[in-house]
Amino acid sequence: MKKMGLGRGLDALLPETNDLDNMVSMIAVTEIDRNPDQPRRDFDEAALQTLADSIRTAGVLQPLLVVEQNGRYRIVAGERRFRAARIAGLDTVPCIVRDFTAEEQMEAALIENVQREDLNPIEEAAAVKQFMDACHYTQEQAAKRLGKSRPALANLLRLLSLPKVVQDDVIAGRLSAGHARVLAGLEEERRQIALAQMVILEGLSVRELEKIAAQPNPVIKPKPAPKSLPLELQDMQNRMQETFGLRTQLKGSRKRGKIILQYYSEDELERLYQCLERLEG
Repeated sequence: MKKMGLGRGLDALLPETNDLDNMVSMIAVTEIDRNPDQPRRDFDEAALQTLADSIRTAGVLQPLLVVEQNGRYRIVAGERRFRAARIAGLDTVPCIVRDFTAEEQMEAALIENVQREDLNPIEEAAAVKQFMDACHYTQEQAAKRLGKSRPALANLLRLLSLPKVVQDDVIAGRLSAGHARVLAGLEEERRQIALAQMVILEGLSVRELEKIAAQPNPVIKPKPAPKSLPLELQDMQNRMQETFGLRTQLKGSRKRGKIILQYYSEDELERLYQCLERLEG
């Protein structure tokens, strides 16, 4: 697998040069501060540990983007790599030092997380709203800066109108972004909550939810509950999830079944590749 580069959206904030390698400096982790405006709030500890194991083997493959402030350095992009590097026990990490305005710092952190799909939909919506407020951007201006269409951005921001209990289900992964968008299109809060619970209990797809939401009085027959895994297979599923640091689902029996590994960012895909390399070695 080729070495992955910085997110494309960050290119607009980097110097126009083909020699970025000469701009990389090794900076002590004790001189680096985290970004208080980091839009991502939830850092999975197991995933960080897996990334730290990869860093111990291959080092930090992508430099952090930082800004110098009062003799120290604040992270603009790359906080997840920074956290994993500290867990791995590194004394220094590769960084590119740039001058950024406060708005550019927020924009870079948001672009990195959004393009690498590191944010859940509610975190992303809240970060975009904060970004728009800080920069006094219209939806059209923000959409252009973030590489989204204006309708897509508008649909994302509508998620912030959902009841908190529904937002919590989205954050926890019980509801997908697609489910959330359908629910956000409903006017009655009580119905939004009821349908969200129905999705979770019945395991409805987004298409099924759309059909039910279009009905004035939705009625649905419950789906049969999925069979629980035998204890040994449940243990195997948990061990694979811990080993790969990815969402893992094992379906079937001891004689026949399938294993589903899900990744949600380039970093997670890179960790899986590193794990496979270690197994082959």
